[in-house]
Amino acid sequence: MKDHNVENGAAAEVSRRQLVKYAGVGATFVAASPLAAAAPAVADAGDNRRHGGGSRGRVWRAGDHHVHSEYSGSYDTSTNPPTFRKGADAVYPIVTNAIMAKHFGLTWAMCTDHGGPTHSKVNLEQAYPDLLLSRQLVPDVLQFWGMEFDAPALDHHTLMIPHHKDEAQQLYELESRFAKRDAFPADPGRDTEAKMIEFLKAAKDMRNKPLVIAHHASRSATGLGVYGQDTPREFRNGNNVAPDIYVGFEGAPGHQAGPLNGGARGGYGNYPTHGGFDQMTARVGGLWDALLGEGRRWWITATSDSHVHWTRGGSDFWPGEYSKTYVLARQDYADIMDGLRSGRIWVGTGDLITSLDLTASSRHRSAAMGETLTVSRRNRTDVDIEIRFRPLAGRNANGDHPEVRRVDLIVGQVTGPSADLDSDTNPTTEVVARFGPRDWHKQGHEHVIRHTLRNVETDLYARVRGTSTDEAEPLADGLESPWDDLWFYSNPVFVQVR
Repeated sequence: MKDHNVENGAAAEVSRRQLVKYAGVGATFVAASPLAAAAPAVADAGDNRRHGGGSRGRVWRAGDHHVHSEYSGSYDTSTNPPTFRKGADAVYPIVTNAIMAKHFGLTWAMCTDHGGPTHSKVNLEQAYPDLLLSRQLVPDVLQFWGMEFDAPALDHHTLMIPHHKDEAQQLYELESRFAKRDAFPADPGRDTEAKMIEFLKAAKDMRNKPLVIAHHASRSATGLGVYGQDTPREFRNGNNVAPDIYVGFEGAPGHQAGPLNGGARGGYGNYPTHGGFDQMTARVGGLWDALLGEGRRWWITATSDSHVHWTRGGSDFWPGEYSKTYVLARQDYADIMDGLRSGRIWVGTGDLITSLDLTASSRHRSAAMGETLTVSRRNRTDVDIEIRFRPLAGRNANGDHPEVRRVDLIVGQVTGPSADLDSDTNPTTEVVARFGPRDWHKQGHEHVIRHTLRNVETDLYARVRGTSTDEAEPLADGLESPWDDLWFYSNPVFVQVR
C-alpha cells in the first residue's frame, strides 16, 4: 500500500519547485521590463491614516479582486468527467500574478478563475494548492481565495471567500451547488434568477460570509440604459435578499489596455465605457445613483481582469499596473474584507492619486466613506464636506506624472426604495461643485478642498470624482490611450436627517 502522505508531500515539493521557477520568471520579467523603473504608487499612501474609533492601524491598501491565472482553462467534454486543460484563456501562474501585484503596489489580491463543467473539483484539487504555495512565496500580498462565479441568470461575479481553514471546501460547496456552468451534463435549471436568489440565501446563512460583486455589468448592454445580462431589477432583488453579501459592481471594469492593441476599453464592444468606467457608474444620476438614492449600501470597485498582458497580444494590464481598488484597512484578511463590505473604498486609474478621503461633518460629528452622519431636523443644518487627496509624487507605470485637473462633488437625495425595480435614474443627483487647482490648498503631502452644503433638510449622500482631463462629464471611450484619460471615484458618505 502506498503511503499517501509521502506521495502528497512529494507532489507538493514538485509543485513548490515549479512555483519557485515561475517566481523566478516573474522576477526576471520585472527586472527586464521598462516598467521596473516605476515605483509602486502605494508607497505614498502608507502615511495616510484616518484616526478615530476602530481605525487604529488602518491605511489605504490597494488591491484587485478580479485576476485570472492559468486555471482559467478549457474543457474536453468528450470525456466523463470532462478533462481540464490549463492556460487556454488566461496564461499566468497564480504566483506570477502575485509577484506583479506586489511590484505595482498592491497589498492584497484575489485569483478569480473562470468556471466550467466540474470546475469546482479543479479549483479544489489543483488551483487551491498552488494558491497556498503562492501565499508562501509572496507573503507581502494577501491572496484571497474565490473565483469568477458563473452567476445564475447574470454575467460573471466575484465570489470572495473569507480566509479560514475551510475556505477551499466553502468555495467547493458554493461552486458545485450553484455555479451555472459547473453541472455536467449541463443543467438549464442552474441559469435562473431563482437559482441566484437561492445561492445568495445560502451564502447569507454561512458562518463565514462571502462577498459577491458584479463584474463588467454593462459589457453586454447594447445602448445607454439598454442593459444585457445584468439588469437593475436583478441587482435590487439580490441586494434585498443578502445586503451584506451582494454589495456592488465594478465601477471600472478590467481589460483597460484594449485600445493599445486596437480594441475597446473593457471589452465593451456594443456600448462603450466612459473614461474607463461602466455606464452604470459614469452617468451622473444613472443606475448607481438610483441605488444609492434608495439608501442601498452599494459600492464600486476597479479591477484588472488580467488574462494576458497587452505586450503579449492581450488587452490587459497587470494587477495594479493601471487600476486599483483602495480599502481602508489593516493588513489583515478579515479587515480588508470588512472594508469591502462596508464601503471604505475608493478607486482610481493610472495612479492619478494615491489617497482620497471624503468626510461629512456637522456639530462635532463626522462620517467618512461608507458611513452615515446623522443630523437634527429641528435646526436647518449645514453639513461641511472635506475632500483630501494625495497626488502621485513620482511616475506611474507608463512613466507619466499625471496631474489632477478637476475634482467634482456629486450629491443626491435618499428617498427610499423605488416602486419601479427597473428604474436606473436618480433625478435629484447633480454635480453641486467643481474644483480646480485654485480651489484646493496644500496641507503636507495632501490637497484639501472644503465645501458646505447649506440648510440640509433631507437625507442625502455625497460622492467625489476627479480627472486628469478637461471633460466636464466623462466622454464615451474610443481608441485613445487609457493613460491619457484618468479618473478616480470615491464611494459615498451618507447624511441622515432625524
